[in-house]
Amino acid sequence: MAQMTALVALPFEIQRLGHSAVETGLFMTPWPLALALAAPLAGRLADRYAAGMLGGLGLLVMAAGLVLLAFFPASGSPAAFVWRMALCGLGFGFFQAPNNRALMASAPRARSGAAGGMLSAARLLGQALGAAGVAILFRAYGAAGSNFALWLAALLALAGAAVSVVRLTTHPTEGRHD
Repeated sequence: MAQMTALVALPFEIQRLGHSAVETGLFMTPWPLALALAAPLAGRLADRYAAGMLGGLGLLVMAAGLVLLAFFPASGSPAAFVWRMALCGLGFGFFQAPNNRALMASAPRARSGAAGGMLSAARLLGQALGAAGVAILFRAYGAAGSNFALWLAALLALAGAAVSVVRLTTHPTEGRHD
């Protein structure tokens, strides 16, 4: 939900800061590139470290990037914007790969299709709620809604980080036979 909130709001925020449509497209590029670089590394690290730790740290990094983007001034340099976008993508990459791996690994092999469907449904629900949240913020705050959406995305990422970290302190019930 946090990622979609940001990705829907960012093109409007970039243009609100005075950039053209072409510049907006170029400024959006670092996020998916950084995610593509981070995800394989995070997937390998998930073999050695808990998904809750990697995911929590990743979402904290993403939240930090989103806050930095929300504070970004219209007079800021393109390079300063680009590294903030890359920070968000790196953070999300370190959340998504270990989180998806943990979810799929927790399901019995016979239910892996259902687990994949549940993962997809949860992702689509988050994307829909994120996009709807941005629309509500635009309705309430006009052009400034894009900046409010970045703050909302940062708060959502922080909430997700907290949930990920909680996974480190909970232990499955031993001897469960569900």
